[in-house]
Amino acid sequence: MSRIRIVGGEWKRRLITFSDAPGLRPTPDAVRETLFNWLGQDLAGLACLDLFAGSGVLGFEAASRGARHVTMVERDARTFVTLENNAIALEAGAQTGRLELIRADALKFLSRASRRYDLLFLDPPYRQGWIERVEPCLPAVLAADARIYAEAEHRIERIGAWETVRDGRAGQVYYHLLEANTDE
Repeated sequence: MSRIRIVGGEWKRRLITFSDAPGLRPTPDAVRETLFNWLGQDLAGLACLDLFAGSGVLGFEAASRGARHVTMVERDARTFVTLENNAIALEAGAQTGRLELIRADALKFLSRASRRYDLLFLDPPYRQGWIERVEPCLPAVLAADARIYAEAEHRIERIGAWETVRDGRAGQVYYHLLEANTDE
């Protein structure tokens, strides 16, 4: 097991554990600090979706920074158990009910989702075409003014109606903040 720290909010400096599963790449501290500078430090009132949760660090970070609701979706059974254990440890003695963990395939989850989200964390496994596969499902689950944070092995110009407004690169990882293009 490896550990990574939450960098801001209520759970600042708390460590979460994650399994060393193939392809699991938790978003590094410096990239998360940049992301939450872009988003604003306070996510109060937002509903967030961490679609390929993995370590869960993006979802936990959003909850730590006041998000009203965070849904974390993970398919892998072993990784999911670790997410559950981290959620229990973090919510002990805290405002509970903000975290919703769902073990499911991303496409199956999106086809059944009944909630609309204000912020999507999209960091799928690389070289499997996941961004292109989930793109058609996003309008049904994202609010009209939702933002998307995406990590990929290449630069992204747009995902459906969402266009990149900020981006960066850390090693082999390209990271992006996308906002809805209201001109279309």
